[in-house]
Amino acid sequence: MPNLENLKKQAKLLLRWHRTRYYPVAAQIRSALPRFRHLDDPEVLAARFKLSDAQELIAKQHGFENWEALKAGIRAMPKQSGRASSATVITATAAQLFVSDIKASCDFYTQKLGFSLMFVYGEPPFYAQVRRDHGLLNLRQVDSPIIDPGLRDREELLSADMGVNAEAHIKQLFLEFQAVGVVFFRTLRKEPWGAKTFIVKDPDGNLLLFAGPAE
Repeated sequence: MPNLENLKKQAKLLLRWHRTRYYPVAAQIRSALPRFRHLDDPEVLAARFKLSDAQELIAKQHGFENWEALKAGIRAMPKQSGRASSATVITATAAQLFVSDIKASCDFYTQKLGFSLMFVYGEPPFYAQVRRDHGLLNLRQVDSPIIDPGLRDREELLSADMGVNAEAHIKQLFLEFQAVGVVFFRTLRKEPWGAKTFIVKDPDGNLLLFAGPAE
């Protein structure tokens, strides 16, 4: 469950990054807040950006329309009791994929796989993050392959493993990708333990496993 105090701290951190002209935050602001989308990075960092803007950005990143909706959503979540409520919880993880062309990779993940671009960093760009629902992928441009392509295919070395919430939805996702011409390393199949899975190969050969729950 998101912790409101931590989210407040995140909003203040975004505000501080904006004030210190930390370039990666410009892409986050532009991608989440439509009123900044016509601005380039220097213009975003020069524009007025208040704490309420940072809070709105945090809310949208968590799937809420605004900060008040986020707070209401948190209040509506079941309360944890005892010591568990104060325990540190890892709320997200992101796989890092190595790619040869950051723009081409961003286009693939947003246009083919339905991810949203969270930010792009660098002049010229060399690092980006994409997100679909709770799935996060970091893309890092490199000059040469990190893993031998033949070894990766032969040993089925996965770059990311993403769970899908229902058996019916994993089939829908497979058909969605199939309709836009995504290249599959392995098509939809039922595993011995009951889960249905398929593997996508991105333009750089990264293998992405998508898995539905076991029956």
